Amino acid sequence: MRVRGLWLEAAFWLVLAAGFVLWPSRLPLASQVLIAGLFALSYDLILGYAGILSLGHAAYFGVGAYSAGLLAAHGWGEPISGLIAAGLLAALAGLITSPLVVRGTDLTRLMITTGLGLLLFELANRLGAITGGVDGLQGVEVQPLFGALRFDIYGRTAYGYVLAVVFVLFLAARRLVRSPFGLSLRGIRGNPARMRAIGCRVDLHLAAVYTFSAACAGVAGALLTQTTQFVGLDVLSFGRSAELLVMLIVGGAGLLYGGFIGAAVFMIAHHYLSSLDPVYWQFWLGAGLVLIVLVGRDGILGLGHRVLGVRRRRAGPAP
Repeated sequence: MRVRGLWLEAAFWLVLAAGFVLWPSRLPLASQVLIAGLFALSYDLILGYAGILSLGHAAYFGVGAYSAGLLAAHGWGEPISGLIAAGLLAALAGLITSPLVVRGTDLTRLMITTGLGLLLFELANRLGAITGGVDGLQGVEVQPLFGALRFDIYGRTAYGYVLAVVFVLFLAARRLVRSPFGLSLRGIRGNPARMRAIGCRVDLHLAAVYTFSAACAGVAGALLTQTTQFVGLDVLSFGRSAELLVMLIVGGAGLLYGGFIGAAVFMIAHHYLSSLDPVYWQFWLGAGLVLIVLVGRDGILGLGHRVLGVRRRRAGPAP
């Protein structure tokens, strides 16, 4: 089973790498799906593994987006260094706000994270002279990647760039959740009182994973800015945080790949349903999401795991 899982993982990333051939005319949309998948992965780290429920995770996505946009608009258009700077600033924001988030119950965390998201949204709106306000940040010019690869309208450079960054951060997240630190996060999610009793520094562990999650969300926001060369207030909106939660529930929390599957299903359904029925597309999208949740309580990947488990039990032990 371990070998089969490795083959499935390799096939997943090989298919994405073959996107230049498989969907050459859909590369811009594929880049957006990958960015949303990275954003969902960052949320999965705190919800699926640490049990931190948040409705304001778009705050760190927006910090990364505006950081990369402001740097590019003021002459620092080199993409990789701008991406790193945006991730570090988002991590700093996560570190500063983590003491407010990691303590308390789920309801307290929901209120605090929602409040933080609304505060940053209104702050960006009030600072319209810097951020562009409702009109969005103008003049974002990203330099060619490595000085040679331009971000063209066909999205080839953007797709390769996004895929490489997402893959590196996925490996880091995978290493984290499979380490002793990741096991301690699962223990904290299941029974924080017991983890404290055996000497685990619960608040410190939660603050660390929350900071790393904020950094990943900031990188996702910066990727969106660099590939579209525009930043709007919607990167900080409550709706973006709500959509993020829906993506993760659809794909399956606590499974790493659930965020990517949920982001793909949600965004592709959004794209095609809005083109087929521009007026009532939200009805069909909502009906589909309800059906997915009812059929697979743990999301699409959770349903797949249960089906495979039933088949293994019926097959019985190998002779």
